[in-house]
Amino acid sequence: MANFTIADIKALREQLGTGMVDTKKALEEADGDIEKAVEILRLKGAKGNAKRADRSTTEGLVVAREADGQVTLVELACETDFVAKNDRFIALADKVADAAAAASADSAEAALAAPAGDQTVAQLISDEAAIIGEKIELRRVRTLHGDKFEVYLHKTSKDLPPQIGVVVAYTGDDAATARSIAQHISFANPSYLSRDDVPAADVEKEREIVTEISRNEGKPEAALPKIVEGRVNAFFKQVALLEQDYAKDNKLSVAQVAKDAGITVTDFARFKVGA
Repeated sequence: MANFTIADIKALREQLGTGMVDTKKALEEADGDIEKAVEILRLKGAKGNAKRADRSTTEGLVVAREADGQVTLVELACETDFVAKNDRFIALADKVADAAAAASADSAEAALAAPAGDQTVAQLISDEAAIIGEKIELRRVRTLHGDKFEVYLHKTSKDLPPQIGVVVAYTGDDAATARSIAQHISFANPSYLSRDDVPAADVEKEREIVTEISRNEGKPEAALPKIVEGRVNAFFKQVALLEQDYAKDNKLSVAQVAKDAGITVTDFARFKVGA
């Protein structure tokens, strides 16, 4: 009979979060050697991770970490909403966010390479995925630098952790308006801060499209420049935050709201799980 006790099984399960049967089998195979049993269970979990590699991760959460002069926003994805609200998954997200913020990571790749205790974030996620039993993916990481910040985390369901996260970096003293703009961003989903940030190639492509549409609609050739310019401006209002109609008062642009409040939005980030 293998040299281990019920207490050993309990302790190993608490350490790794593994099932009773798998834990007992690992201890039997290791002849009661705890360290060897841990290795067996992790190898088994790693094989499970490989089998899950092609699965989609459409659930998860968004978490933020603020430190002096920076905020790091993280999207950690999983397969099911059951896991997304699991305490172990939420704790993992917190560890990943802490490590990403400590490294000032500005991409998922940089965060995965960051240290998390005596391992990397990538290894931490792999180990926890093996225990949780789902594919877990660090999808996006962004670190914003600035003077002041407003962080808005939105729950799309009361039973789940936040699935939309917004960070607004700004200067000025009106935190309430900065938060309101963060809420606007969560709803309006702009891609750029200002029209100047929209890539020239994207603007030119849009100009070509609306010119063709206008011609197909039979608009007079002489009127085309003005019509096209109006439609390009409408495009900017879709994709550039400062150009957008403010969600709480569509008679005002976000730029005007910020100006009236005496604040300047310098940067923003928005993550939505699965989007």
